[in-house]
Amino acid sequence: MVVLKMVPYRSRIISFAFALLIAGLGIRTAHADAPTVTAVLTSSETEVDQPVQLQIKVTGESNATPPHDIAADGLDIRYTSQSQLVESRNFRFTYSVVYTYTVLPLKAGTFSIPPQVVRTSGGVLRTPALTLNVSPNDDGTTTSRRGGRGSNNAPVDDKKIAFVQLLIPKTTVYMGESIPAEIRIGISDRIPHRLIDFASLSGQGFTSQRMPQPDQTHESINGRQYDVITFKTAITPVHSGKIEITAKDARALVQIPRRGTSRPRSPFDMFGMDDPFNDPFFNDPFAGMGEQREIKLSSDPTTIEVKPLPTHAPPGFSGAVGHFSLTTEVKPKNAQVGDPLTVTATISGRGNFDRVNAPELENDRGWHTYPPSSNFKADDDIGISGTKSFAMVLTPNEPKKAVPPLIFSYFDPLKETYVTLKGDKLPVLVEGTALSSPAPAIASAATAAPNATPTAPQAQDILYQRNDHGRWGQSFTPTYLQPAFWAMQAVPLLGLIGFFGWEMRRRRVSDRAAQRRAAWEHELSELERKLRRADDPADQYFAEALRVVQLRTALSATGRGIEPNIVDAETAISTFGLPNDKNERVRELFRRSDELRYSGRQNGDGAVAEQTRREVIDLLDSLT
Repeated sequence: MVVLKMVPYRSRIISFAFALLIAGLGIRTAHADAPTVTAVLTSSETEVDQPVQLQIKVTGESNATPPHDIAADGLDIRYTSQSQLVESRNFRFTYSVVYTYTVLPLKAGTFSIPPQVVRTSGGVLRTPALTLNVSPNDDGTTTSRRGGRGSNNAPVDDKKIAFVQLLIPKTTVYMGESIPAEIRIGISDRIPHRLIDFASLSGQGFTSQRMPQPDQTHESINGRQYDVITFKTAITPVHSGKIEITAKDARALVQIPRRGTSRPRSPFDMFGMDDPFNDPFFNDPFAGMGEQREIKLSSDPTTIEVKPLPTHAPPGFSGAVGHFSLTTEVKPKNAQVGDPLTVTATISGRGNFDRVNAPELENDRGWHTYPPSSNFKADDDIGISGTKSFAMVLTPNEPKKAVPPLIFSYFDPLKETYVTLKGDKLPVLVEGTALSSPAPAIASAATAAPNATPTAPQAQDILYQRNDHGRWGQSFTPTYLQPAFWAMQAVPLLGLIGFFGWEMRRRRVSDRAAQRRAAWEHELSELERKLRRADDPADQYFAEALRVVQLRTALSATGRGIEPNIVDAETAISTFGLPNDKNERVRELFRRSDELRYSGRQNGDGAVAEQTRREVIDLLDSLT
């Protein structure tokens, strides 16, 4: 008989190479008709505190379930390992699995190990009863100095086996500000373990970036060695106030040592008296296995104070928060009227790039613009540092010598103020005839008929005035030559000039106000039509609804000089005098718009529900 013993520690995998050898030789393998089980002790005689091994052998079944705990009076029996056997008789092979247990005698005497149940696919098998004779030690000791699994067994604290940490570098931020965060999961390297589920961020009022592949390191923490897995992400608060964040529900499968607290500890052990691994039992040559169980861990909660952004944001502000720089260029630099020019704007820095939109022309008169394309390249693992490029196509409608500067606005949380970046004026040479219709020419009489003969002025009779009246005397001075006459004429003239100046200024102010009001009314009409079509994503839909509220408030309070950009929820409420329920709906509209505005497009891509659209339209219609 040939016996091949394969002992890959704690493994049930039969050697693949050996299986290929058997298949190549065409040798038939035979299995017993039904699984069988046997049990033996490596020695039936031992002394107190001198362990022996119990081996349970299952033949003809590779997926048997052996007993996990074996109870026997006076003996401490613990599962240790398993191995595989391949036996050959006349080229007929039989496979067996051997489960090994360590038996620690706790006192002198004769002890019986009762039959044990082994479950197989074919049913239940039982091992034979075994007897172990235990004699006192050489010094006459009849009881174990190590103790057993007695009444002092204390549960192992999961936090001494593994931990979860949530690391956030700052706890006071602005709404929309992206901050890095790390989730660290550490498990002691002194026990076999396997991570089942990673920890996830839990809380309300923030969004987080998708986590990339984690980093794995081996670290010493407070004198203990841990295998540490680190996940990186970025957190973006979407509303002001306090928010609480926790990394929770990390799950791991670990092999927990089982011990009795009465066993002696080494005075040199750095883990101290409470270390579950400082157990002499597990220093035995046959020990090393314990209780396998699943543990679940979470980090301590972290509270973040979120400050709202200041009011009076620049008109082009799209929600970008961070620190950025702007560079621009144009190609080609020579073109004809109507030819396209490509302006590339590059925004680099650190912040919430999800809310970085394309810059706008400072003055678009004489230019036709097209929607830009964008491309983002991250400089880190979590996407809060990098470069975002925009390619904008412009078509000149008239001769030009330069492309106007591009404008980009953002909020700087370090300076705590809004910043507007202005690009350079980009020189170009655009030649040709303007595409717009020429203004009608006004012909004068001279240009209309250059060869016409001038008409001679008609003669007029001259009537002479008599001025030689004898009573006038020689000293007469005409009135128009007297200073008093002109002084009197100046008073109404100055008054007339002042009146005309005041009237012209009033009309200019009135015209500007009328033009501004007309622009607001036109914008309001366009937005209301878009809202009723309801084909925009959620973040854009609520931003447009909020803009409608701002425009209606400004139009209803024109005499107070309110600009739409500075209208907040309380200003709108005080302007329209709505009932309490609709006041809360106005506040909720502002909150919802801000939340989607600062959380990033991936959280606002979904369509708005029909019921929600009806409620928004109903609220806007009531603002009269």
